[in-house]
Amino acid sequence: MKAKSVLTLTLLMITSWVLGQSNTERDTLVSNPNYDRILAEKSGGDEYGMKSYFFVILKTGNNTSADKELISDSFRGHLANINRMVEQGKLIVAGPLGKNENNYRGIFIFNNIKSTEEAKELLKRDPAIKNGLLDYEIFTWYGSAALSEYLPFSDKIWKSKP
Repeated sequence: MKAKSVLTLTLLMITSWVLGQSNTERDTLVSNPNYDRILAEKSGGDEYGMKSYFFVILKTGNNTSADKELISDSFRGHLANINRMVEQGKLIVAGPLGKNENNYRGIFIFNNIKSTEEAKELLKRDPAIKNGLLDYEIFTWYGSAALSEYLPFSDKIWKSKP
């Protein structure tokens, strides 16, 4: 009987210790010791450090023209439009995709955009889209609000402009 009481007491102590450990672990998951309020506010993130963006997949359009001047002018305008949207704080990520079976050509991630309609208006200004060389699909995406922090650094690492 005494052995049973000691075993029960030991099990209670171990259980208490384990529960105490998991509460400590849970507390560190709830409160971030690295939290930077100023950066969080600047980034526009929620309490999880996240925010909504519009994620755009650019894909091959229905214009199959071989007119080299049209293609060249359209894509030169496409690059100029990208730069303009970055300067306006509307575009945070842009880049081409490698060859794939879906004819996906590249991506955009829009920042500080309030609606799909606003994203569509920005896309309609792109000459490659206007001329049917590119088309697009738009998705809402919930990602890290710190994504915008990479832009100032990205401008410091390229040697040659494409």
